[in-house]
Amino acid sequence: MEPYVLLLYLVVAFAMFLVPQKIKGVKPIIPALLHFGAFIYFITRIPAISKGTITKQSFAWIPELSLNIEFTLDGLSLIFALLITAIGALVFLYAKAYMKSYEGRSRFYFYLSVFSGAMLGLVLSTNLIQFFIFWELTSVLSFLLISFFNEKDSARRAAFQSLFITTFGGLSLLAGIILIDNIADSYNLSDWIAHAEQIKASKIYLPALLLILIGIFTKSAQFPFHFWLPGAMQAPTPVSAYLHSATMVKAGVFLLARLNPVLGGTDEWTHIIPVIGAITMLVGSYLSITQKDIKAILAYTTISALGLLVLLFGIDTNLSVKAAMVFLFVHAFYKASLFMIAGYIDKKTGTRDIDSLGGLARILPYGFGVAAIALLSMAGLPPLLGFIGKELIYEAKVQSPGLGFLVLIFGVVSNILMVTISLYFLFKVFMGKALTHIKRPKKIDLYYLAGPASLAFLSLALGLYPDFLSGLIEPAIEVIRVEIVQIKLKLWHGLNLVFLLSLLTVISGVLIFLLIYKKNKLLRGWRKLNDRIFYINFSDVFLSGIDRFVGYSGKNTKLIQHGYHRYYILTIILFTSLLLWLQIFITRDWQLDTKFTLQPFYISGLIGIMMLAAIYSAISRSRLNTIIAMGITGYGISLIYLYYSAVDLAITQIIVETLTIVIFVLVLQKLPKFATLSKKSTRLRDAAIALAFGGVMTILALKAIHVDFNLPISDFFIEKSYQEAFGKNVVNVILVDFRTLDTLGEITVLSVAAVGVYVLLKKKTKKL
Repeated sequence: MEPYVLLLYLVVAFAMFLVPQKIKGVKPIIPALLHFGAFIYFITRIPAISKGTITKQSFAWIPELSLNIEFTLDGLSLIFALLITAIGALVFLYAKAYMKSYEGRSRFYFYLSVFSGAMLGLVLSTNLIQFFIFWELTSVLSFLLISFFNEKDSARRAAFQSLFITTFGGLSLLAGIILIDNIADSYNLSDWIAHAEQIKASKIYLPALLLILIGIFTKSAQFPFHFWLPGAMQAPTPVSAYLHSATMVKAGVFLLARLNPVLGGTDEWTHIIPVIGAITMLVGSYLSITQKDIKAILAYTTISALGLLVLLFGIDTNLSVKAAMVFLFVHAFYKASLFMIAGYIDKKTGTRDIDSLGGLARILPYGFGVAAIALLSMAGLPPLLGFIGKELIYEAKVQSPGLGFLVLIFGVVSNILMVTISLYFLFKVFMGKALTHIKRPKKIDLYYLAGPASLAFLSLALGLYPDFLSGLIEPAIEVIRVEIVQIKLKLWHGLNLVFLLSLLTVISGVLIFLLIYKKNKLLRGWRKLNDRIFYINFSDVFLSGIDRFVGYSGKNTKLIQHGYHRYYILTIILFTSLLLWLQIFITRDWQLDTKFTLQPFYISGLIGIMMLAAIYSAISRSRLNTIIAMGITGYGISLIYLYYSAVDLAITQIIVETLTIVIFVLVLQKLPKFATLSKKSTRLRDAAIALAFGGVMTILALKAIHVDFNLPISDFFIEKSYQEAFGKNVVNVILVDFRTLDTLGEITVLSVAAVGVYVLLKKKTKKL
């Protein structure tokens, strides 16, 4: 069933261009209904998944290379599928209101539909090559979505930055997958799990792990690759809400969970991943405090949340995985809700600057109610689901082995800052003096508020009745830990160390909030301090590095591709000569066994005439004489062909020579007076190169007489094509297997060129 759901996504995406203009207002409703239908389908699968039933479907693709199209619906993929489809439906409803004033909506809905389908395909894939294809598809589509407002330079640069970093990570991931395949001899996840111990014991385990982690860290914006995510807020807000809560950035987290049974449990896993996650978590929460753009604030809190999820999977205990799965829901609900509210505020007030906002609780009361629930869940306050998530996270950190103490400190500090920024967002935007130029809407903005209100309600309802999630999370943990783990979620955990840490977190967060809210000078000073401490902006460094690379490449291009064809030919002949002379030197044992003779004499005489004509053509100062001399050499060669009965070659040579002479004579009438264009030293250089090339070609011709051509290279390809590459079409096998890197390079170049052309075509220029 799952492959057909994906096909429906593709059909609906293309249908966006076919909806009649008269009913174009229903365009976002169609994909919203598709998402809702898919959500209902996945809901119906919960009972079977809870009983341990796993649905697998496989379609033959290239079985000889262990490449099949394989889909699996288990506890882990089910959770992500539910989030993707449910939040996807709400995002499309929200987009109906948010995008109505923009051009190119069909294109936008097409991109977003394919993007959500690609994300769904990603979480359902268990063949790692198939997984990688969906992984890269999300990168390309996110580039198109982030650059949707391509008339803005900032949007184009942010889109390129995200594409560059995530594609770099994708190539690293592909290399890691290929390394693991060398151990397990399969791209199927089940085979990887079956060979888990063999993979971990292998010498290439660490390189493979590092390569895969680079892919995960770039996709999920982990330090030091975190800087691309705030730039991605250049995308329309529905995209930001979807990308930050249920798709794209969660792909790395999903892969970390999916590969836990294969690569987890080692010292490398439990040391590298938690450290990166803890740093990312702290950096994200700290930098969110000093942002002014409310979407930037939410973007940095996403970085912090992603760091926390990575940290929990890195700790790699039953408790930490349980906390991660709960927090996955917590973050998805409040982050999608808050991004949609941020877009709503932007539409109603015309600004996202937090210093320019205030008093919106009286102007947008429904938005305030929704935002308050979501922000309190982000702060981890009871009775919301965020509180339960925070308690479980603290419990996991307290019991964390290895670097547990350091992780706990980082976690408490980060959560204190999250409480602070949540309260600051709530009070600064919705409390205080109201904006006078904004009028209260006469009716409820249903499409703007339906999505965030639904998610906020879920945060509250699941906070009060958390055990509903137990049946959903248990099968996922069983997939990740490869063991049955029974869990029971509850709001109150009693008076213990975890509760005291929560109390400390809330009190400290409230105190810091009061300081920066009451003393605005303190926040301004904090911002200035940050500007001094973090004067190195990763995004600026990246863009500067790209600009320098482009400049360096431009200089080298001018040096190499200078436009003087004579130097191109000269370079080709010179290096060809050097390589051939080197080969002749290496095989110098070859004996020149040629019996020299001047017989027949008329052929020897003909060659003498040709040599004199060639020399004359080089020293003549008349173009006409030079052409005639060159013609003599050409016709002389045709006579030699005739002598050796190569009539077809002789006829071809005569035709070519005749045409060449005629064309040259016609061109001569248009050329200026003959002039000396080269110095004596240049001519000597050319003569030396010509002699070197002519000499080596002569020796090669003599050597060719003794070469045995009974084993042509074509026999090798014919023999090996099916035997090793399983392909009957030899030409295809040569392109795809024997020279696969060349083909990959060509495809990459063409893809980059296509993207560049697309951007250029979409770039609007001012009319002159």
